[in-house]
Amino acid sequence: MSVTLPPEAAPTSSAPGALLDLEAAREKRSATRSAEAARERTAVLEGLIARNPGEYRVLTGDRPTGALHLGHLMGTVANRVRLQDLGVEVFLIVADYQVITDRDDSGDLPATVREVLLDYLAAGLDPDRSTVFTHSAVPALNQLLLPFLSLVTVAELERNPTVKSEAEAAVLRQRRGISGLLLTYPVHQAADILFCHGNLVPVGVDQLPHLEITRTIARRFNQRYSATRPYFPEPDALIAPSTTVLGSDGRRMSKSRGNALELRASEDDTATFFRRARTDAERTITYEPEQRPEIANLLQIGASFTGTSPEALADEVGAAGAGRLKAVVTEAVVEGLRPLRARRRELASAGPRHLDEVLARGNARANEIADRTLDDVRDLMGMRY
Repeated sequence: MSVTLPPEAAPTSSAPGALLDLEAAREKRSATRSAEAARERTAVLEGLIARNPGEYRVLTGDRPTGALHLGHLMGTVANRVRLQDLGVEVFLIVADYQVITDRDDSGDLPATVREVLLDYLAAGLDPDRSTVFTHSAVPALNQLLLPFLSLVTVAELERNPTVKSEAEAAVLRQRRGISGLLLTYPVHQAADILFCHGNLVPVGVDQLPHLEITRTIARRFNQRYSATRPYFPEPDALIAPSTTVLGSDGRRMSKSRGNALELRASEDDTATFFRRARTDAERTITYEPEQRPEIANLLQIGASFTGTSPEALADEVGAAGAGRLKAVVTEAVVEGLRPLRARRRELASAGPRHLDEVLARGNARANEIADRTLDDVRDLMGMRY
């Protein structure tokens, strides 16, 4: 998307700093317009999904680096359950290969994968209606990475903002260069989406560049190998409805930061988490996300679990202060997660056999589809011997 800059934004010198500032401004404006367009498209898609859910296939998933937390539930998992219940076909990838993109020790992956699967099932994902599978169990999916890599340049991969930020974090954390797997992560993600012909991907605004790589790969493959009858869809972004959930320290909730409330946590742990949550010095509770992000975060969480709005919850608490707000949010989350936690305990008590069976069924279905897709790709590329 081209952006016309106002006259005052034009550089007045060739100083490197001025050129860098100008480029940053262009990127920011382009990203803002892309986000606005994606939100507008999401509103249209929601109407289409409601009318014809069977026309859509969603691909989404998580890296198995630990049990899921409240941020996952509010940001992605609840939305996946909603789409499943609407009748959309949902594919959930437990991306075990992605664990090794930025770390040397992958930990006890079988145990962690089971924890993630427990969270999925407890949250309402139904293995009879949704397909759950692992990266490493679907060879044909991963083999698509090779032809897809030929359709993008190194410069396009290096420009990806998530790759850049992850690379910087990896270097700081491990004091070494990024792995080739991390650099090619957007292409691997494209293979995840396109192997099952996914045409709808729930993402946050910050993930739009990743999806654009997928759309680019689909478009270039079709142009090069299947021009008369496009083979791969160019998937649409479905912008996640919720905002970022903050952890107890006021930063984005993350397993690696140790600031998260796990879905499997006890009620006492939940109360402790919210008592420690950061707020501010103002007594009266108001919903002002820009000026009071920690208070706004608590209001958003509470509103999500009580079925009200953050503004209404702020009016309800009013001058009672942050202590009262924390108590209200704690009660709402404890009650809201009670059924999920009960289901999780029941599933966990049955042992790993049921979980392994669910994963085996999902892996079998994913392999069937991936094998068929890879055969088609070989035919289109003239590589069937």
